[in-house]
Amino acid sequence: MIKRSLFFSKPYHLATRNRQLVIHSKEERREEVTVPIEDVGFMVLENPQITFTQSVVEAMAEQNVAMVFCGKNYMPVSMLFHLDTHTTQTERFRAQVNASEPLKKGLWKQTVKTKITNQAAMLEWRGKEPEALHYLAKKVRSGDPDNIEGRAAMRYWNELFGKDFSRERFGGAPNPALNYGYIVLRAAVARALAGSGLLSSLGIHHRNRYNSFCLADDIMEPYRPYVDMLVSDMHEGGMNTEVLGKAEKAKLLKVLTCDVVIGKKKRPLMIALSETTSSLAACFEGTADRIKYPRF
Repeated sequence: MIKRSLFFSKPYHLATRNRQLVIHSKEERREEVTVPIEDVGFMVLENPQITFTQSVVEAMAEQNVAMVFCGKNYMPVSMLFHLDTHTTQTERFRAQVNASEPLKKGLWKQTVKTKITNQAAMLEWRGKEPEALHYLAKKVRSGDPDNIEGRAAMRYWNELFGKDFSRERFGGAPNPALNYGYIVLRAAVARALAGSGLLSSLGIHHRNRYNSFCLADDIMEPYRPYVDMLVSDMHEGGMNTEVLGKAEKAKLLKVLTCDVVIGKKKRPLMIALSETTSSLAACFEGTADRIKYPRF
């Protein structure tokens, strides 16, 4: 089932009634709006004057809705999602913790290779030269000890946005748009991991004691080109990719519902994420040896 993404940029009061999310505007005199809670998968709360009842938090958690909260700069700063979303969570946690290094290195090789292949396809879609990335994808070894991922990234960004572009967290356009899109994607991946009974903090490659989403950062890699697709489309179309307004953010949220091809079938990205994380759990449990990733 395709889940809805809700974006709140104005002052609202949120409550629940009869399994519905009840939305009251604080600025406009109009009738309340209701949305079935079971239809919601992702929620962004941007305005500091938004208020909500405890029942909203409980209901969203029960439905594994990713609630993303924005700070003073209107960029996402935190996320709330359910911690107990799978019936065999304990067994899956154990399998994930006990995963061998050869398995994790092999999964990281597949992840990096798929990411680079998807980046090459993204360049081709934009009418750019993809051959250098196809060559590098073939060079990826177990665990990527040669950092082929980093070498491919340099070529990818230069080809996509020009040689003067530098991919930086606090850089100029279109970096802010990329940052926002990746934060949305990261939250969606964390939601899918929780739904598959996996620990987001225990990665197959990323390791950081201060990062609670190492596994999400791993698994989102092959999905990044779908954000890049939207940002490049915005950039080429003259939209503001440095100071993001409501229209720009709404455009970036569409990444969650864009169609991707996974397992030879077309799926909305949020549905595909669940297939990816479920296949990862199977790899940890020893019933599969490859993660199901989309092909751009």
